[in-house]
This record gives sequence, C-alpha cells and structure tokens, in this order.
Amino acid sequence: MGITPQQFEQLQNRLRAPKRVVSPVLDSGYRSAANAHAVILGIDPSLRGTGYGVIRLAKPHPQTLAHGTIVCPATWEHSRCLVKIAGTLRDILKQHRPSVCVVEGLFFAQNLQTALIMGEARGTAMVVAAEAGLEIYEIAPRKVKQAIVGYGAAQKLAVAKMVQRLLNLPTPPAPDAADALALALAHAQENGRYTFSAPKRI
Repeated sequence: MGITPQQFEQLQNRLRAPKRVVSPVLDSGYRSAANAHAVILGIDPSLRGTGYGVIRLAKPHPQTLAHGTIVCPATWEHSRCLVKIAGTLRDILKQHRPSVCVVEGLFFAQNLQTALIMGEARGTAMVVAAEAGLEIYEIAPRKVKQAIVGYGAAQKLAVAKMVQRLLNLPTPPAPDAADALALALAHAQENGRYTFSAPKRI
C-alpha cells in the first residue's frame, strides 16, 4: 500500500521526535515532585492505630524524617482517640513542615460501623493537614501497593519490606507506619513522571 508525500513527511517527523522516558521512583523519577514538594507526609488513618510517615526527597534515595503509629487503647472513647491523633499530627507538622499530605483512599468496608470509625480518623487527619495549609491527596490502597511492590494485592509484610529497601531503613517499619511511608513514596512516584492517573486532590 502506497503513502502520500505528506504522510511520508509526517512519519519522518515522528521518528525524529524525542522519546518519552518513564523514570523510576528512586532515581530521577521524582525530580519534578522534589521541586514542588520536598517533604511529604503520608497518613494511614485508623482510630486505634494511625500510621504516619514523613520523607524528604533526596539522592540517592528519599530520606525518612519520621515514622510511627499513633496508638490509642481500646478502652478510650472515640473522642479521646481523635484528640490524640490531631495533637500528634500537629506536633509532626510543626517539627518537619511538610507541604503535602497523602492519605489512604476510601475503600469498601464490609462492616458499616468500621467504615464510619475509619472516616472519623481520616477526617481528623485531613482537618489538621488543611489547617496547616497543606495540599491533600488520596491514593487508593491497591494503587499504592502496585506502585511500591508491583502487585495490587500485596500483603502488609511485603509492603513493609519494600519500604525498608526503598528508604534504606535498618529494619522494616511497623505495618501502619509502613503503609504511611508507602503512601508518601507512591505520591512522589506519581508526581515525578508522566501519568494518566494523577493522585486525586481533596
């Protein structure tokens, strides 16, 4: 089948065009994100165990500034837990001054009561971040696992071990803290490369 001179010229122009290169999260892949948000706070909200993780984008790998779990005993009232979550996150914000916050996206819980309780913790975390003027994004749990482990149904242990490796930590973080750090890393990855599915800002 023949082609016209105009089609031939268009084909040549395509071949001369520079190729788009997708960079990995821990190399040059987060350069553009580093320019906008050098310090990222990830939050995995839960009433009894909210995980948090703060990273600074750097070379050869991101630096971990803080991570942990805000633990509330089962005997505490919900209101007391929410106060502790808010107070701890405010202290973290004052100390590390992130410019962006990433929270785990909503998921379909089989138990309505569980979903409501999770929403209370999530809302508290978002209010604290919004008060501090942070941009707030959410990423679905499966998308985080896909970005960090390469498998959307990965177990928590696999996520923790990969986070340990990516951040060059001496030991794997606790499960909730690992999920929070994974959120921060996934946000850096999504903002550091060309993507059709950018994180949802909320």
